[in-house]
Amino acid sequence: MSASANALLAEPWKALWNNDLSLTDTIIAPDFVAHAAPITGSGDDTVHGRDGLNGWVTGIHTILRDLTFEITVGPIATDDYLVVRWAAEGTYAGGFPGAPQDAVGNPVRFTGTDTLLVKDGMLAEYWANADSLLFVQQLGIRELS
Repeated sequence: MSASANALLAEPWKALWNNDLSLTDTIIAPDFVAHAAPITGSGDDTVHGRDGLNGWVTGIHTILRDLTFEITVGPIATDDYLVVRWAAEGTYAGGFPGAPQDAVGNPVRFTGTDTLLVKDGMLAEYWANADSLLFVQQLGIRELS
């Protein structure tokens, strides 16, 4: 694919993270792999397949109600890659390990950069880099277990 065609994947990628899971089958390769450091500091650092990605998106939307992502830089695209810088914000709804109960209802804003490998017009591999320290600080977490 061309860089300009790959750049067109940025908006549906953002929409998917804004909880439009109907896009998964059209932009995500069946053998998709995501690499992300677990925000809690423990657990698996990869997500596999479309269902795995959908579970990840659903999970974060459960913890952060009214979560929205916006692209702040990019898309930056080559014939093989797509990169976007984003900002996200939502309201903490509870359920994050180590977060105090009084954090429920707090607004949360954090940023990150997504690097995606494009194969045959679909997103095939993903390296996530989010400011998880900023995220947990806004929840008032002092220690991650």
